[in-house]
Amino acid sequence: MRTDSSPGTLPAREHLPAAAAGTPVLDVVIPVYNEEKDLQPCVRRLHEHLTRTFPYAFRITIADNASTDTTPQVSRRLEAEIAEVRAFRLEQKGRGRALRAVWSASDAPILAYMDVDLSTDLNALLPLVAPLISGHSDLAIGSRLARSSRVVRGPKREFISRSYNLILRGSLQARFSDAQCGFKAIRRDVAQALLPMVEDTGWFFDTEMLVIAERAGLRIHEVPVDWVDDPDSTVHIVKTATEDLKGVWRVGKALASGSLPLDRIARPFGDDPRDREIKDVPKGLARQLVGFCVVGGLSTLFYLLLYSGFRTFSGSQVANALALLVSAVANTAANRRLTFGVRGSGGAVRHQAQGLVVFGIGLALTSGSLAALDAAGGDPAHSTELAVLIVANLAATVLRFLLFRAWVFPERRESTLVASHTPGRPPHPPLPMRAGGHHFTYDDQFRAGEAADRTWGDATMQLQPVRPTDTDPRDAR
Repeated sequence: MRTDSSPGTLPAREHLPAAAAGTPVLDVVIPVYNEEKDLQPCVRRLHEHLTRTFPYAFRITIADNASTDTTPQVSRRLEAEIAEVRAFRLEQKGRGRALRAVWSASDAPILAYMDVDLSTDLNALLPLVAPLISGHSDLAIGSRLARSSRVVRGPKREFISRSYNLILRGSLQARFSDAQCGFKAIRRDVAQALLPMVEDTGWFFDTEMLVIAERAGLRIHEVPVDWVDDPDSTVHIVKTATEDLKGVWRVGKALASGSLPLDRIARPFGDDPRDREIKDVPKGLARQLVGFCVVGGLSTLFYLLLYSGFRTFSGSQVANALALLVSAVANTAANRRLTFGVRGSGGAVRHQAQGLVVFGIGLALTSGSLAALDAAGGDPAHSTELAVLIVANLAATVLRFLLFRAWVFPERRESTLVASHTPGRPPHPPLPMRAGGHHFTYDDQFRAGEAADRTWGDATMQLQPVRPTDTDPRDAR
């Protein structure tokens, strides 16, 4: 059975219901800093596109990052002219800070953001949010590096982008393809649990959010996008790259030390097919034997390759010990996750220590076999050594499985825990609105340090597709 330390705190991932109109389904945030020139055409173009193509109610929120030009005035003018536009003013810079503040205050069940330059083709917006509305995914990102993406940008930006994502894959084992594309969406219930764990307030905010979400087992949907580079971009590449590398180091250290409470946003997330009782699918001992045999076969091949490599510059005993040590660590990690279903970092060090004890027993068996072979035959051929080691490893494998099952990963008989909303907890307080309008102002209510301790509400969103017959007295369309 599974030995997760916590069943998670997120609700089941479900299709958003279509009911009475009211709360917008989608809230698209546009973070801006001194964008007086591009803001108005961007918002009008986005509003026209959503009005024409998006089947639900929506909102566009302008998040002004302490602009010093006329951006605040442009924002307020757009808010006054277009019913679906809201203006949000922050007195501190930082794209991550802006997204955290607006997303935390929003009542829309789907939250998204895009850059003001609209480098990404807006036709990708509906495919981006559709998996979140349906309940299929938890986050969605646009990818400029997918095979079917069509991207126009210079070699410098291309090199930097691909190098950065290669660093993420190598250092943080990220599997998503494009961390920095300014075109992302997230379900509100996921954001409420995830945002308090994200520390960065700048450009690394996206990457940190995605890495934590992926490590917690959330589903990230990627959408190939058409993207045209903005030659007038105000991003300082060197400074941003330096801050990003610092962020990679900080997040990597937190993941390695286990200081991130990933169980807050871990499964269950609805009906997990791995928990179902399905006919002819091996369970219990049979399932573990199947998994152990697969891992064991791959580990044996890995071990033999290592032994052959180490044997070229060392004796048979040293090569055997080194090959067994490396393959044992990999074998324990693989069996922990795949055979015995242990997820999360809890107990990983103890499991590896116990695995090394099992490794010592296997080392004794295989080393004893080699010693017996040397004593019997003088200088045996390499093929003979391999044959003896295969037989010895088979015996060690049977013993390893028994020890893993009975000692390292024993089956725990525990009552099932169910995560649910605790009645009586107050919902997250909304940010104040100015009398006579809907212009949000950012005060000191929301801070990243306080967010981790904040209790969130879980109100159900009521949604309804916008049809041609629907009317809104504020809207002339």
